[in-house]
Amino acid sequence: SKLPPEPPGPPPLTLRTLGPSPLPQQLDSLIIMDSGVIEGGLNVTLTIRLLMHGKEVGSIIGKKGESVKKMREESGARINISEGNCPERIITLAGPTTAIFKAFSMIIEKLEEDISSSMSNSTATSKPPVTLRIVVPASQCGSLIGKGGCKIKEIRESTGAQVQVAGDMLPNSTERAITIAGTPLSIIECVKQICVVMLESPPKGVTIPYRPKPSGSPVIFAGGQAYAVQGQHAIPQPDLTKLHQLAMQQSPFPLAPSSQGFTGKSLLSDFISILFLCSAAGMDATAQTGSHELTIPNDLIGCIIGRQGAKINEIRQMSGAQIKIANPVEGSTDRQVTITGSPASISLAEYLINAR
Repeated sequence: SKLPPEPPGPPPLTLRTLGPSPLPQQLDSLIIMDSGVIEGGLNVTLTIRLLMHGKEVGSIIGKKGESVKKMREESGARINISEGNCPERIITLAGPTTAIFKAFSMIIEKLEEDISSSMSNSTATSKPPVTLRIVVPASQCGSLIGKGGCKIKEIRESTGAQVQVAGDMLPNSTERAITIAGTPLSIIECVKQICVVMLESPPKGVTIPYRPKPSGSPVIFAGGQAYAVQGQHAIPQPDLTKLHQLAMQQSPFPLAPSSQGFTGKSLLSDFISILFLCSAAGMDATAQTGSHELTIPNDLIGCIIGRQGAKINEIRQMSGAQIKIANPVEGSTDRQVTITGSPASISLAEYLINAR
């Protein structure tokens, strides 16, 4: 016999987490299962934003886009990747809960594969954990941390993942980065629990999303100051000004003032050439040895060290400075970096670290 039609269910509810728009309050009928998947008959839509370095993104995109195409087809999630001319890029995952975490799992698996592949060509004995960053509105970070850090401690203990919330907002935004490290399963469970907190605690006020800036902004010099050209604006660059003035003072050859613009790479090459010329001219590179300290956020220290320490060794060799990175301090979101050497080598090392 013909069954009677089912009574209409509750209206679809669209929820956006880790994004810029406010969240609805209709959450009472949601059931949070032990697995962390959000269920309960509602059409729950999530948005998760990942902040990744260009090399990691290239691996996820794959040759001719085959890898990301496969992820889209198999998960059913919308996967959007921000423009490519940036050292950092945003990967946005959007769609139903099941699709989101299917896509997220595939991304984690790809990062795990890359680590395993790099280990086969390495002498390292211990396998580093998978590490990624998600971007959330700063106004929601208080709920995620909890009173006295109780909530984030609970998430760490229940998932086994390492979780660190950045103390400062990302440039030109009201968002903060959350760094998560661990096994693929622990990271997936950790992000599920973070999503639950985000759903229960909507962002307050207007959220300005983080947009990574393109690399290689033109640099000009005017009145002895360095400026980076971004669109129609010239942004003062005190670090570049300091290094330029140092190079001008130490160069054994007169340098004519010029309004010519340089990309970051060609400008760096000019500075290195000037420093080598200073050394060749018989100037004492070890004179007035001093030290300088920098504070680097934990979530950026990896890109400065590089795999197997390749990047920090490159900076040491190029600058001639000694660079020591302090061990992480529990409860701190920053690492202390001490640079020792001549004024020229310290300035160049600082410039190279900022460039990374």
